[in-house]
Order: sequence, then structure tokens, then C-alpha cells
Amino acid sequence: MLAHSFFKAVITTGNLTVVDAVGTRVAYGDGTGKPVTLRLIGRMTALRVLLNPYLHVGEAYMNGTLVIDEGTVYDFLEIAAKNMNNLNSHPMRRWIRRIGVPLRHLRTFNPVSRARRNVAHHYDLSGELYDLFLDDDRQYSCAYFDSPDNTLEEAQTAKKRHIAAKLLLDKPGMNILDIGSGWGGMGLYLAREAEANVTGVTLSEEQLKVSRDRAEKDGLADRAEFHLRDYREEPGTYDRIVSVGMFEHVGSSHYREFFRKVKSLLAEDGVMLLHAIGTMGPPGATNPWLRKYIFPGGYTPSLSEVTAAIEDVGLYITDIEILR
Repeated sequence: MLAHSFFKAVITTGNLTVVDAVGTRVAYGDGTGKPVTLRLIGRMTALRVLLNPYLHVGEAYMNGTLVIDEGTVYDFLEIAAKNMNNLNSHPMRRWIRRIGVPLRHLRTFNPVSRARRNVAHHYDLSGELYDLFLDDDRQYSCAYFDSPDNTLEEAQTAKKRHIAAKLLLDKPGMNILDIGSGWGGMGLYLAREAEANVTGVTLSEEQLKVSRDRAEKDGLADRAEFHLRDYREEPGTYDRIVSVGMFEHVGSSHYREFFRKVKSLLAEDGVMLLHAIGTMGPPGATNPWLRKYIFPGGYTPSLSEVTAAIEDVGLYITDIEILR
């Protein structure tokens, strides 16, 4: 009964039928769109979904206790997306949020040793996996589609060009630090196009190997070097610092530490560009399924959290751009 009330309150748009563990079928939504039928196996599945849908819907699909009998997983996700506002405003969601928000600093506590483990969990996987969904340059953060006709490769090149322009690379030979250098694409682009001296740091052994191999192959090893190193352990002084898609791994309790380190690494007239995925709302909590299986220690920041940390350490915010 509780699960039925939950589904009825949340699913108001779409065409979803749920078959429970005893075979009872109930339809939800307004009947529009592709029909999707879910079958819940085991009496505890509905209760788990009710208590924490953000975690247990995904887990139930993974372990086979939530089966899609009609439609596809994409059709189901489309219904979920259309009803997300209902889910977020449901009393159960508010209950989970009240628990999760105060714990976000603890859950995203990332000292160097833990940060290494978290990065290895996600990035030290087979390159064949990432080849399935990344562009040829393995850019892992938001592409810049300045036209709907762009290919992924074109959009990622546009992103790198956009970032390079904002970095004000007005002379060759500038020293650039790439924090969270990934598979080396951004650093190699800056070394090649701006004739810069680039140092990239990553905590992924797999990414480090690929980056160094690419630098050698492209004849850029003399201008682009990569290290297995936490940003907190980086020495030196840099004219420019860039970080793309890494800030989501820093953790909310480390924001001031991050920007203090950036400030110590920047030359007196240095420029830093931070590219990250943010949330539209106030500080919150990481989706529990993503936190457990995809990005342990990860957190999507709110703009208010980032700007407060920057102001506190004495850096100047000279440009903010939101690309939706």
C-alpha cells in the first residue's frame, strides 16, 4: 500500500505499469508516451525502492529484482526524468535530503590516500570501456556544441579552443599546470596550439600511461609532461592553471584547501580557469547510487559554495560562464 501511494504521487506523467511480487498490476501516469511495464521480484524490493529510490531503483535493476517487461531502460528513464520534480518534492525525498546534506562533508572527505582510491575506482578501468562513449581525444567533461550539427569530436575541440581563449595565452613558452589532466588531451592541445610548457597531474595510473604515450607519439614530450601526483603535492609556480572536470572529485570539505593551493601555485599575474559541472540549486548531497558505484567521494558543487571558497582565500573572480 505504501509503495502504491508512493508511485501514484510521483508518476503523474507517462505510461507506467508496475507488477508487484504477488502479480498485482497497477498503472500510473496520464497514459501518454511509450508504455513501460516494471516487474518487482521479491517482497522487499518495493520497500527498498520506497525508502531510497535514488539508490535502490538502480540496484534492483542491476541485481535483477526490477525487470522491464515492456519498453526499454531508456523509456523508463524518460518517464523518471519527466516526473523528477514530483520525486524531489516527495516527503521521502525531503527526509533523505535532511539526512544527506549534513553528511556531505563527511562523505566527500578526500585526503590524499582516499582520493587515490576513489580515482582508481573510476578511472583505472579498461580503455576499451571509455572508447565506447568518449571522443577520439578522450575528453571526459562537457563538450561545447556551438551548433547542433557538431560531431562529438568537433564539440570537444570547440571546448578546448574556448578554454584556451579564456586562459589568455598571449605568448609562447608559458608554464601551465593541468590539475586532473585525464588522458592528456587538454594538456597536449595547449602544448601544441599555444606552444606552452604543460605539467599535467592525475591520480590514475591508467590515465598517466596513456598521457605519456600520447606525448611521445605526438612529439610533445619535451613540452608536455605528466605525473602521478595529487594537486596538493604539486610544487612550483605557474603562469596559468587549468582544471577540467576534476573539481567534482575535490569534495566540499576541501574547497578552501583547493583554492589555497591554487593561489600558492599561481604567479603574481597568473590566471586559473576552473571548468566543472555544477548544480542549479543550493548545496545538497550526491545521488547515493552514483556515490556508491560511479564516483565515490564525488560531489557536484553549487555556485554559492565555490564562490564563497574563492573569496575566502583571496582570489579574484573575473569571469563566470554557465553553459547549460
